Amino acid sequence: MRIGIPRETKPGELRVALLPDHVAILARDGHEIRVASGAAGGIGQLDASYLDAGALIVAPHEAWDAELIVKVKEVQEADYGSLRAGQALFCFHHLPTEPERARAVAASGITAIAAEMVRDASGGFPLLAPMSVIAGRMAIEAGARHLGHAPRRVLVLGAGHAGRAAERAALERGASVTVLRRASATPAAIESAALGADLVVGAAFVPGSPTPKLLPRALVARMKPGSMIVDIAIDAGGVAETSRPTTHAEPTFVEEGVIHYCVENMPSAHPAEAAAALSAALLPYARELAAKGIARAVRENPALRAAVLVWKGRVSHAGIAREAGLAYTSLSDRDLED
Repeated sequence: MRIGIPRETKPGELRVALLPDHVAILARDGHEIRVASGAAGGIGQLDASYLDAGALIVAPHEAWDAELIVKVKEVQEADYGSLRAGQALFCFHHLPTEPERARAVAASGITAIAAEMVRDASGGFPLLAPMSVIAGRMAIEAGARHLGHAPRRVLVLGAGHAGRAAERAALERGASVTVLRRASATPAAIESAALGADLVVGAAFVPGSPTPKLLPRALVARMKPGSMIVDIAIDAGGVAETSRPTTHAEPTFVEEGVIHYCVENMPSAHPAEAAAALSAALLPYARELAAKGIARAVRENPALRAAVLVWKGRVSHAGIAREAGLAYTSLSDRDLED
C-alpha cells in the first residue's frame, strides 16, 4: 500500500505521525512510504533518516498522493484541496463542534479514521492516552508559568489519563487537589471547588461528543480574580463556556477576570517526546490497515471500526452528522466488503 506522511499545517504543530524507525518497519512490510520533505523538522529528524528507513522524500503536495494518509492533527483549510476521494485519513480528527470541517471532509469522499476514537478491548484509548498524559502534566506547568506561582489549590475536572496526570503533577508541586469524576461532578461540587481554586484543569472527555460545559460563564465570573483555567478539552469545545481555542504563539486570554489557556495541540510543546509516544502507538494500527487494506482491517478490528467517523464521504457518526446538517449512514458489513 502507498502510505503518505504529510507536513502538519496546524499552527504550532511540530510533531510527526511516524518516526523513521517505525517507517522502516512499514517499508520492510513492502509498503511505499511517501514522506513530505521537512515533515519531521520540528523534532530534529532530517529527511535523510527517512530515506535510510526506506521511504521516499517527496514534495509536500505529493505526500497526499496515497491510499492511506497518517498524520497527527486534523486537516486544516489549507489541506482540503489535497484530499482525494477513496483514500483513508488516519489522525486526530476532532470533528465534534466543527461542522464546517466535517462537511469538508465528507465532501472530499475520503474515509476518516479518528485516532482519538480508537478504543482497545479494555475500553482504553491507546492513541489518545499518551498525548493526554503529556497534556495533563503540561496543564500544571502552564498554570505555574502564567499565574506566576505554583497553584496552591487545584480543581481537576475529569479523571482519565489527562486528569490523573494533572493531579500527580499538582501534588508533586505541593498543591491541594480536588478531582471531580463524572459521578461526582455535580453543579454544586464544581461550584464549591472552582470558587476556591487557583487553577482549574478541564480534562473531561466524552468520546465522539462535545465536552459538557461544566463551567458556565456565570460561575467563571465568580471565580477568584487572576485565577486560571487550563482547558485541555478544548479540542471538543472545552469545559468552560468562556473558552475558545488558542495557539502556542498566543496561548492565553483573560475572560471574566480569569486567565484561560486553551491550546488545542498542547503536546506539541514537547514535540520529540510526544511524537515518539504517538508513533509507537500508531504503528500497529497503521501496519494492520496497510497489510489488510482499509475495508478488511476496519471490518475485522472493532477498535478501528469504532473510530470511523466518515466512510467514503458518508458520515457514520450520528452526532457529527447532526451538527453538520448531513445525512447519517451507519457503517455496515456490506460497506466493508473488499
